Amino acid sequence: MQQTALINTAIIMLDIDVTEKDDILTAMAKKLIYEGYAKEGYLQAVLNREKEYPTGLPTNGVGVAIPHAEIKYVLKPGIAVATLRNPVKFNVMGNPDEQVDVKLIFMLAIKDPNVQISILKKLVSIFQEEQLLVKLIDIKNEEEFADILNSIINEDTDR
Repeated sequence: MQQTALINTAIIMLDIDVTEKDDILTAMAKKLIYEGYAKEGYLQAVLNREKEYPTGLPTNGVGVAIPHAEIKYVLKPGIAVATLRNPVKFNVMGNPDEQVDVKLIFMLAIKDPNVQISILKKLVSIFQEEQLLVKLIDIKNEEEFADILNSIINEDTDR
């Protein structure tokens, strides 16, 4: 009955002050690489994928993005999360000509495609709760942030 903590404090970045999408993507990918979640090519793969398949989502309350790369770059499963002091522009998933102001980013490093689908479903359920998104943006403590998200992600996962 061990629960998987996909989000841990080592890969959470709160209230980050950046002005460009590539700056936060680079910082998050480097953290995943440094912490042993991803291989060296992960950063470039994320940047390339974001150009071709944008991941910005216009949600109520807080714009979010879910950048990721192919599973061949993942060493162990995890989700890096960043909250931004000021929003940055991401192109919209499914509509790359549009942009969305993003303040909450979930960078996926998942090896198993089936697990990735399950995680994406759970993230979408989080994205649909405006009050939760606003609450997450205001959290300044990595442990609290990880506890809230892991409890949501682990619901029904280990049964």
